[in-house]
Amino acid sequence: MKLLRLALAAVLAMSLAPCVGADMAKTLHVVLQEGETVLDPAQASDSSTLGLIENIFDAPLRYDYLARPLKLQANLTTALPTLSADRRTYTLTLRSGVRFTPDAAFGGKPRELVAEDLVYSIKRHYDPALKSPWLFLLHGKLVGDAQLNAGKFDIDRPIAGVRALDRRTVQIVLNQPDNNFLYILAMPALSVVAREAIEAHPALPVGTGPYVLRQWQRNSRLLLEANPDFRPTVFDGSTGADPAIAAALRGRSLPLIGRIDIRVIEEQQACVLGFLNRDIDYLEPVPAPLANLVLDGERLKPALAQRGIKMDLFPMMMMEYLWMNMEDPVIGGTTLPHIALRRAIGLAYSRADDIRVLSQGLALPAYSPLPPNVFGYDPALRSGAEFNPALARALLDRFGYVDRDGDGWREQPDGSALTLTMHSLASTTGRLRDEFWGRSLREIGIRVVFSSGKLTDLLKAARLGQVQMLEAEWIADYPDGENFWQLLYGPNSGTANRARFRLPAFDALYEEAQRLPDSPQRNALYAQMNQLLQGYAPWVLRTHRISINVQQPWLRNYKRHPVMTTAWRYLDLDTGH
Repeated sequence: MKLLRLALAAVLAMSLAPCVGADMAKTLHVVLQEGETVLDPAQASDSSTLGLIENIFDAPLRYDYLARPLKLQANLTTALPTLSADRRTYTLTLRSGVRFTPDAAFGGKPRELVAEDLVYSIKRHYDPALKSPWLFLLHGKLVGDAQLNAGKFDIDRPIAGVRALDRRTVQIVLNQPDNNFLYILAMPALSVVAREAIEAHPALPVGTGPYVLRQWQRNSRLLLEANPDFRPTVFDGSTGADPAIAAALRGRSLPLIGRIDIRVIEEQQACVLGFLNRDIDYLEPVPAPLANLVLDGERLKPALAQRGIKMDLFPMMMMEYLWMNMEDPVIGGTTLPHIALRRAIGLAYSRADDIRVLSQGLALPAYSPLPPNVFGYDPALRSGAEFNPALARALLDRFGYVDRDGDGWREQPDGSALTLTMHSLASTTGRLRDEFWGRSLREIGIRVVFSSGKLTDLLKAARLGQVQMLEAEWIADYPDGENFWQLLYGPNSGTANRARFRLPAFDALYEEAQRLPDSPQRNALYAQMNQLLQGYAPWVLRTHRISINVQQPWLRNYKRHPVMTTAWRYLDLDTGH
């Protein structure tokens, strides 16, 4: 750790000049409600770390900040990629003058980004040593990508699916058309890294983004400063959802704020109190169990409104669910008793109580994985797993999960003890959710114990298949239903498919839907997939969250984006407020 700190200090000392356009006298104070993990685009999957990555690194494309409906724009490229007539070949022309920040790996100087950097960054996801949670975005899609892992992984092995045509041009060739591939090119996971820096010190981030990491106390505090080598970037986005913000940004060089002081505060009450004490410039979201600290019904408390604080309720492109490990010997499998056990758990769950008690009414019931405003969402879909504890008890009785010894708890069909383990976050919300599930399963005679921990540890255990049950959330990487359904696709088991659900019938429907654009035909396939989800019950669908976002009166240009994790480069502070 001491060597890591020294290496970080050496790297950071190479870049001291202020970024043109950024006001170094201004510091944005923000909070991460979960600790960061690894600052590597190919490995990070939690929203806290992805927010850091999208400011330190750059993906080829990004979203237009204010455009609604959502729209992509060039970022590292001169324009959106050109697409061949057969819709399989993408040609990306990179901008000149994009530079990685100074690093010892470059002799202490900046280094220009070239086409081979993007090729390298894409191929890294196939390295089995990284266990990239984003490999599902690419695997089997790029022509010849299986060759990368033919024998020992070789990142230098050329493949037709991604190659540099010259220093500024990258060609990507897909096996078949992918209606969402442009969205993938805008994800933080596809951010570009420099091979020399990765090989020299993979733990230290070296990117081309608007900010550089200046200080780093892991899972405690980070300080970002405007990147002095950031390419000239003038806001030219759409007027879109907020003409006033567009007018304030028009023609200005980004980023605007010189420093971002980031604190990691995992205790939820401390986050809210930090905002109320004016130590934090905005908070998204206010944890639902603590909504009463800022809300009076569905309105901001009058005392806070008098202080000039602003609040908005934001329907997120997000699904909250409980997944169950289909490889677990107690709760997994596709035999009828195992299916009955999982369906009984779903029948013991009350969405109405969850929304009323734990979400303070700020959520919508989830009847399919797709939230509103995502392409493919169908409001007519309804769940077959409505709250019905009596039916849950009857189902368990029918398949041999009965209380044989009269202690009030059911045993397994073979007579052995039945105790489930649910992992959860060590937080205020986590404790409340443990109590909720404990009551729900006690009502149907199922004993459950809870194991709480940090998100980073839970995600690591889940990837290794060591978690039996875990509540999770999925925030849209892009605004299409495919991004949610892929969580159940068999080949994604162990990565995005944390339930390790494998069902050939489901996979065939998914693959057929992949080939279709947003259409009634695709929605019909999604309905069939939803029926299989309900029938085999690897998940309990919970809710689609409505986020409570609050901001201080001196913050300017804030508009929460449905997909992008942060808006830091666009924000400004009124220091005279």
